[in-house]
Amino acid sequence: MPDLSKRSEAIEIMDDLNASGPIIGQTLRELEFINKWLGGNAITLNGLEKILSSCSKPAITVADLGCGGGDLLMLIGRELKKKKITGNLVGIDANPHIIAYAQNHTASDATITYKALNIFSDDFRQLKFDIVFATLFFHHFTREQLIDLFAHLKRVTSCGIVVNDLHRHPLAYHSIRLLTSVFSKSEMVKNDAPVSVHRGFSRKELKEILDAAGISSYSLTWKWAFRWQLVIPTGK
Repeated sequence: MPDLSKRSEAIEIMDDLNASGPIIGQTLRELEFINKWLGGNAITLNGLEKILSSCSKPAITVADLGCGGGDLLMLIGRELKKKKITGNLVGIDANPHIIAYAQNHTASDATITYKALNIFSDDFRQLKFDIVFATLFFHHFTREQLIDLFAHLKRVTSCGIVVNDLHRHPLAYHSIRLLTSVFSKSEMVKNDAPVSVHRGFSRKELKEILDAAGISSYSLTWKWAFRWQLVIPTGK
């Protein structure tokens, strides 16, 4: 049994920025299904509501870091339209093959654009946003990388940051390993799902990262199924 008392540093297949081919499409379709039916999307959209309650603008620029297939951007766009807010939606991922899939997947939505960028690159550092989302993305990075990233995002985000990521827990680890071994058709999902949970966070770890990044105003809430919802108002 793996030692779940601390974050794993194991590499996921998804971390290979050259990953391409049918496995990408299959993986992204399965992740879309998982986020829909295990409540992941609802957690992120609830975070959007919290940010908008304190940041009223007629038009906003939204970034989804590690955007995957773009399905979350479509949902965010629909919520903004309901509120009569003009959304400029930007999906960012370092893997150009994932970006190509997302562009095709969301081709009907003209409000969404994509950038194949590494979030630690100089090009990314030049960008500014109103709201930044990161769903099942931050667990891919080390503590030191996250401290740097949170501090940077706080500087360049005018309304807020919404993070939806994994709570590292034995039940979550063994459940997702069993479920994906039985139901998944993607070798990437079968391998990466339990590794992702092992790379997830305890509440204490997230608080320590935020403190080191100079962020003191936020809400951190546990959500089913073994997710953390982190909402950081930046209020600029």
